[in-house]
Amino acid sequence: MNPVFSTRALENEHIVITGATGGIGYETAKAAVQCGAKVTITGRREGKLEELKDDCRQTNAQAEVWACVADINKPEDRNRLIIEANQRMGDITGLVNSAGIMGGGPLESLKEEDVRKVMELNYFSTVLLTQEVYHLMKQKQRGSIVNLSSLSGLRGTHSNSAYSSSKFAITGFTQAIALEAIEHNIRVNAVCPGYVDTEMGREAIKSKGEREGRPYEEQLKLAKQGIPSGRLSTAEEVARSIIYLLSAASENTVGESLKISGGAVMR
Repeated sequence: MNPVFSTRALENEHIVITGATGGIGYETAKAAVQCGAKVTITGRREGKLEELKDDCRQTNAQAEVWACVADINKPEDRNRLIIEANQRMGDITGLVNSAGIMGGGPLESLKEEDVRKVMELNYFSTVLLTQEVYHLMKQKQRGSIVNLSSLSGLRGTHSNSAYSSSKFAITGFTQAIALEAIEHNIRVNAVCPGYVDTEMGREAIKSKGEREGRPYEEQLKLAKQGIPSGRLSTAEEVARSIIYLLSAASENTVGESLKISGGAVMR
């Protein structure tokens, strides 16, 4: 990762990153330690967390990283994660809600369990985990929270109602709690990427192609043609946007939904 920020930009900060085994969460953890933060990384794949811990220490030999295997859909795991992170790594000053899944399809073929699964992780678990972290931040009267929304949380897209609804919910949650949190010197914002060159992003393109009878390469070409910049965003680019929102560089940025779209969505 290119050193866009100072290596002290997040000095004395402790950032909790959910979904750290996914592309955006993974790169955000590496960017955070490069900027001097202590990080707690969490996800359900222990091997991937250990790999990320090693990568963080290659990025910054002095990196302080705690990896916690947890399923944030489970109340006991959320509670354990936050209590232990606070005890092991010090006061939590930043939270990146990066955990999320794709899911759904055309309305007529949606299954109740699929809708509930998407909403449970993308929205409900994010809200409930944030609630626990917010309580601790409020005691210290400082902090920054960044939620991972999507361009699909700003405008609807065809055959994407379950996922889009979950991300609209995150965008609304971000704006609503931002008004509460800023009263306690806690900033809440969201990032809204479009297609990102990650496993999840590629799977989304593949699924769209399958629905429309196109092979992956053809659908990828069409996706790029629909982006003025002509390419997908990278996980590193999204991570740098998240670091900006965590840092003092954005100290009067409140309740915003930062688009990373290559020009695909402007408003």
